[in-house]
Amino acid sequence: MSDETPELPKLSGPTLEPLGGRTPKQLVILCHGVGSDGDDLMGLAPFFQKVLPDARFVSPHAPFQFDGGPVGYQWFSLQDFSDDARREGVRNAAPILNKYIDEQLAALGLEDKDMALVGFSQGTMMALHVGLRRKNPCAGILGYSGMLVDVESLPDEITVKPPVLLCHGQADEVVPFDFMPAALSVLRLAGVPCDGLGRPGLGHGLDDDAVKAGMFFLSDVFEVDMETLQK
Repeated sequence: MSDETPELPKLSGPTLEPLGGRTPKQLVILCHGVGSDGDDLMGLAPFFQKVLPDARFVSPHAPFQFDGGPVGYQWFSLQDFSDDARREGVRNAAPILNKYIDEQLAALGLEDKDMALVGFSQGTMMALHVGLRRKNPCAGILGYSGMLVDVESLPDEITVKPPVLLCHGQADEVVPFDFMPAALSVLRLAGVPCDGLGRPGLGHGLDDDAVKAGMFFLSDVFEVDMETLQK
């Protein structure tokens, strides 16, 4: 019987390189939702690239096949949506995402401060869980239509406090909007600088205002000079 730790799944997915063949100065990691894939969330990258022309965007496929349909991937199963199941899910998947982050940063010679995490739905759960528990703070965490999981452990486990922006449709039929103010309350109590944007009438998805808010957030946390970009 072997005592060796099982090797973690290796993530892969689409990449968008910096404009004009520039050397990457920032890294943006996009974490998709359950039943989707990296190609789906990579659709955000061209918009974010307008304010981060020097960034490499990567959008890995989650490590496990979606167990609720014939296609897609998941970070963990949501067949059981209980607090305990979600907590176990993010904790089991966190080492996989952390390993991927470390590999991507090392490949570019960048540090956590040069990276932002962006998530949608289950990807937001992962981005918040991992991004608040790394050794060094990333530039920021942008979460769409998600929630904060494993709330009880956060006060004891939080190691860094990067800025966070959460955007959520007020008509979300999958992850109810109430999860956003609940998350913001917990984050503020933990000393995390955070803000939220609720979108009236929006379901489980994105709209132009949510994408624009993400663009402004990313340009702010990376201290991008917008006037220089427009020249």
